[in-house]
Amino acid sequence: MQWKTAKWMVAVGLLCASSLGSTASTYRFNLDPESSSVDAKVAFMGIGNRKAYFPAMRGKVVLSPERMNEIDLDVSIDATQLKAEDGLTTGRLKGKDFFYVAKYPVVRFEGKVLSMTSPTAGTVSGELTARGVTRPVNLNLSFSAPPAQADGKDTIRLTGVTTINRRDFGMTAYSLVVGKKVTITIKTKLVPG
Repeated sequence: MQWKTAKWMVAVGLLCASSLGSTASTYRFNLDPESSSVDAKVAFMGIGNRKAYFPAMRGKVVLSPERMNEIDLDVSIDATQLKAEDGLTTGRLKGKDFFYVAKYPVVRFEGKVLSMTSPTAGTVSGELTARGVTRPVNLNLSFSAPPAQADGKDTIRLTGVTTINRRDFGMTAYSLVVGKKVTITIKTKLVPG
């Protein structure tokens, strides 16, 4: 009899624990395309930098203040809309040597694990896909307000920064004049949705 009672109590405890876990508040935000931008900066000829701008993006963020180690961050960037400082560079970046937008029109970042380092900063671990190649990437985030205090009703500004090696994504052209490290910065406004 004691065994059956103990077994029943364990089952009730597990049921309560699972139902408590499922009641955590989860908030969904959409990236506001009008308030979002991405730029990529790379060293050029060892004396300066070149930038590319990606004005068209969309995405979402799902998070729970009770489970700040989890995040569903999904950002898609329209690489066909990229712009550089001049037409020649824009054409080269869209071509086969770099983003090859005719075949790979979308650059995508998906993140699932969030490590907060302060109330308004953290790192999300995920995967970046560009030019048909997917690699693990850590994106350093800063929030305009603590996401652990989110109520799902207010907008939040978000900035994400990472550095990648362009050669890891098959972009090996012009290696003598264009640096291999590329710093990517995402700036966006998260709108409840």
